[in-house]
Amino acid sequence: MTTMKSLLSSTSLVPAPVRTWLLPALLCLNAAIIAIVQFPARASFASQEPITPVRAELGQDPRRVALGMHLFHNARLSRGAQRSCASCHDTWTNGASAVARDMSPDGVPLAFNTPTVFNAAKNFRFNWRGSSRSLEDQVWLSLQSRDAMATNEDEILASLRGDREMARQFRDAYRRAPQLVDVLDAIAAYIRSLSTPDSRFDRWLAGDSGAMTQLETTGYQLFKSLGCVSCHQGANVGGNLFQRSGIFRQLSVSQPGVLRVPSLRNVATTAPYFHDGSAATLADAVREMALAQLDRELTEEQTAAIVAFLQTLTGSYRGLPIVAPAPAKPP
Repeated sequence: MTTMKSLLSSTSLVPAPVRTWLLPALLCLNAAIIAIVQFPARASFASQEPITPVRAELGQDPRRVALGMHLFHNARLSRGAQRSCASCHDTWTNGASAVARDMSPDGVPLAFNTPTVFNAAKNFRFNWRGSSRSLEDQVWLSLQSRDAMATNEDEILASLRGDREMARQFRDAYRRAPQLVDVLDAIAAYIRSLSTPDSRFDRWLAGDSGAMTQLETTGYQLFKSLGCVSCHQGANVGGNLFQRSGIFRQLSVSQPGVLRVPSLRNVATTAPYFHDGSAATLADAVREMALAQLDRELTEEQTAAIVAFLQTLTGSYRGLPIVAPAPAKPP
């Protein structure tokens, strides 16, 4: 498509009498386009945005979701009943944890920062490497992993079948005794229920022009114009493609290569940042990402505006806003 810049430059080929009205007309058209792109206050404009509202997941069997919630918080699904899924994914706060890297059952720091489980179902792949193609696959990977739950099918089923109440819940939800496929299905159903709609940005997208401040809308325009939105778009503001870490400069001490782009939903609550938790604050993360991925050095004003926009992406779960966990206590 011919750009406005090329149109303006090509007017030199137009006869002078025509240029007297053509050039001002093109400039007015250019200004109008900029105004539409930079200030999409109405719903008709917002519907064309590269980020779309996050929706609550509907149509799931409530019995399976309830069972999945119990399993997600049940330490008996780990070897020696040491931990549950919720030990690292705290759904009472941000769906993750407050530390750069959680510990394995053996007390060794994990290779990657724990991503939030909120809105995880909207990702096209799961975990930082994107090695799991379904939630069920990811749940099974975590249950087996020596760095996570360190268990196996026999131990899981023996524990669940020996519990009368758990066996009853499986009969209610699946009409049979606990089976591994049902365990994975129930936990995945619970994770699918962990949507966080009703962020201020989503209300702005729906046409509420007062849901965001001028600084926040300026931050959103910068987010788009600088190129952040090329990787962080869609309903989950990311999570739908792979990208190389550190295109122009090294992003962190550990350079892992290609990773699944993380979602930015609720990002203001999920410090520290990056795959290794090396960015302590959201402002740090914004500055470092701009340098490493876009080769752009942001001013303090630009950084503050983008951070302000990102703070509007915090949604709600069960009617309560997502919050950051209490800071981790020093060892």
